[in-house]
Amino acid sequence: MAPDDRIPVVVSTGQCLERTEPVSALALAERAAGLCLDSAPGLRDRIDRVSVVNIMSGAGEAPGAALARRLKLEPARTEVSAIGGNSPQWLVNRAAAAISAGEAQGVLVVGAEAQRSVKLGHGAPVGEPDGAAAVAEVAPDPVVGDDRAGVGGAEMAAGMLAPVHVYAMFESVIARRAGRTHEEHRGALGRLMAPFSAVAATHPAAWFPQARSAAELATVSADNRLVAEPYPKRMCAFLHVDQAAAVLVTSLAAARAAGVGDDAVFCWSGADAAEVWFPSARPDPGSAPGLRAAARAALDAAGTGVDDVGAFDVYSCFPCVVEMAVEALGIAADDARGLTVTGGLPYFGGPGNDYSLHAIATMVERLRRDGGTGLVSAIGWYATKHSVGVYGARPPAAGWRAGDTGDAQRAIDATAVPVAASAEGRAVVVASTVVADRDGSVRAAPVIARLDDGRHIAAAAVDGERPALAGRNLVGERIAVSGAPPRYRLDP
Repeated sequence: MAPDDRIPVVVSTGQCLERTEPVSALALAERAAGLCLDSAPGLRDRIDRVSVVNIMSGAGEAPGAALARRLKLEPARTEVSAIGGNSPQWLVNRAAAAISAGEAQGVLVVGAEAQRSVKLGHGAPVGEPDGAAAVAEVAPDPVVGDDRAGVGGAEMAAGMLAPVHVYAMFESVIARRAGRTHEEHRGALGRLMAPFSAVAATHPAAWFPQARSAAELATVSADNRLVAEPYPKRMCAFLHVDQAAAVLVTSLAAARAAGVGDDAVFCWSGADAAEVWFPSARPDPGSAPGLRAAARAALDAAGTGVDDVGAFDVYSCFPCVVEMAVEALGIAADDARGLTVTGGLPYFGGPGNDYSLHAIATMVERLRRDGGTGLVSAIGWYATKHSVGVYGARPPAAGWRAGDTGDAQRAIDATAVPVAASAEGRAVVVASTVVADRDGSVRAAPVIARLDDGRHIAAAAVDGERPALAGRNLVGERIAVSGAPPRYRLDP
């Protein structure tokens, strides 16, 4: 096979959602994969790997093997990813590298979530014609990707576990840097995210196909309650969806042999990087040098620049991630090209770790229709793991290339700030949020703070302090920290 024929391409995609009937994630995955395979039936026998994105709503330990059996495929390998919203793009980068190296002919990447069905009381085996017992008989799929936990002991002791709480803390840094109160910053975030909802309104697989105004997104109300300052509900990823997506990555030669070469969208490049792993150890929780490194490496490997990209889909679980991406990419928040092709996780839907597979599928469909190039960025854990892919409607000038982030990663890792498990003394708040209960009262107020000796510490507010913290951004304020686990009160 000539090297040019090993150029990796996405030849078909599938997306689906279920709003009414109870369904399992595996059944949804079968639907999306079926749509994908129906568009390229001549490639079924060329699929030698089935990669499944980690499923939060339950599909046993061998979802790849179970899905392959349902689809009547006989791949040499099935696998499931580690936890992380970066996984879809990481799996596509991995598939493209394998195909370019001649190590694989075709890789089917599939992801699905059935959180709506689970929330309604339907267990994971709903809709399983072969039953949960049959799934259990299969040997577990190997787990691929970085499977380190997203937080450490410091974050757990301070109650920093829910993504919305940690991302809201990142947002506090950005708000303080902009010189805005939480209320003022909410208005700016409404203006940032309203165009995302407008895109979701036009997407056939979106969970909320409704355009919202900036005021509707930013105004705290009975149906848009405050979750964690400064985020109300409509700025948060929406997980309770039943959605699935699939893409088929193969070689250009295989696509041509199967008669679908004209539908191919080319994988130009990909790159991956990470932030300082634990949020409390990051020197600046309001920026993403790991994303900057991955984006630059991917664009450099593709031989193109950000000004030449025709379409973007930046990860958007919470607004701060969009702001970080804009800064990392060096583009404007109101860039005329837009920042999403799907509508983002709060409006299109946030199917667990699988959102970016929808972004990739939609980007492929757009490039197939309109031509040009597109960039997809994906994030795992707490803006921790980054994966970027560049796609094009025409072949890449130098074939598929993986971006090198080795030097940048070592430089990022070297910036980690030591984190104290306990301390007695004063500190300056680096990042903060106020978590609201459903009745609007303050439930928690975690902070990351810098001690006078330069170490960081993650701490929760003492019980009596919480009511006075409502609506406040504590970044830059001095606190008194004590105890183990650490607790703080405002420095008198």
